[in-house]
Amino acid sequence: MDGVLVVPPAARRDFGKEARTAKVVVSHLENVPSAAAAARGWGRPLVILAHNTFPATFKAIGSGTTALAVYNSQWMAAAAAEYFDQHPKLARPEREVIVRPPVIAADYAASPGDHITLINLFPNKGAGLFWDLAARMPERQFLAVRGSYGEQDVRDLPNVEIVDNVPGDEMAKAVYGQTRILLMPSEYESWGRTGVEAMASGIPVIASPTPGLKESLGKAGTFVRRDDLDGWQAAIERLDDPAVYETASAAAKRRSKQLDPAADLARWCEAIEALG
Repeated sequence: MDGVLVVPPAARRDFGKEARTAKVVVSHLENVPSAAAAARGWGRPLVILAHNTFPATFKAIGSGTTALAVYNSQWMAAAAAEYFDQHPKLARPEREVIVRPPVIAADYAASPGDHITLINLFPNKGAGLFWDLAARMPERQFLAVRGSYGEQDVRDLPNVEIVDNVPGDEMAKAVYGQTRILLMPSEYESWGRTGVEAMASGIPVIASPTPGLKESLGKAGTFVRRDDLDGWQAAIERLDDPAVYETASAAAKRRSKQLDPAADLARWCEAIEALG
C-alpha cells in the first residue's frame, strides 16, 4: 500500500523474515507484542501507534526500546507523560509525536440530510441513549449505522433506519448525505474521527464530553453528559431554530478547516523517514 508492506498477523508470509529486511516496523493495538519482538530481535526501529490511554498501550510502548510513539491527540500525549512519570521502570520512547487521525474534508463533504445519526450501535458508543431518544421523539427520523466491531444493539422502531457498516469511501453519500445532526454519546473516545468527518459537511455534532471529543470538536461541538437524556433531547430541539442550526453548521465547517491534516501528515512522514 503506497510502498508500505502490510503484513496481517494471519498472513502466510513470515513476519519475522519481513521484519529482518525492513527499514522500520510499525504496529498498533494487539499486534504490538509480536511486532516488537521481531523488530527488537532484528534491531529494527519500532514505531507504535497509540489509539487509547489504556495502561496496556503505554506498557507496550515502554516495554523495550521504542524508536517512535505516535499519539493521536494532545491529551493522550499528556496522559502518556503522566503514566511514564508514575512508572519510572518503563522505558520512555526515544521520540514522540502527535498525529491526529487525518480526515481529508473533500472525501466526506456532502449536503446534509434530515436524519439524526449514530455511527456504531455498540453500547459504549451510546446505542442505548440513541434508542431512548428515538423512542422519545417519534416524529424525528433517525439513522443508525452498524459498527465494524462490538456487539450491536439492534432494535425495531418505525422512525429508525438501520444500515450495514459503510466503507469509508462511501460515507459521504450513504451517511453524511442523510444526516442533519450527528450524535456521539460515547463512553470513551480518544479522538472521535466520525465527528470530524461530519463537520466537513457542516453537520452539527452533539457529543459526550470525553477528553478526546472535547479536543477534536473544540468549540464547534455541543457537549451533554452521557446520562442526561433530557439534555440530549433539548440540544436536538435547539437546532430546530434555523438561525441556531446555521450558526452551528458554520462553526462545524470552520473547525473542519482548522483540522486540515497536511501539517500532521508532514510531521508523520518526517518522523518515519528519519528512522529509515
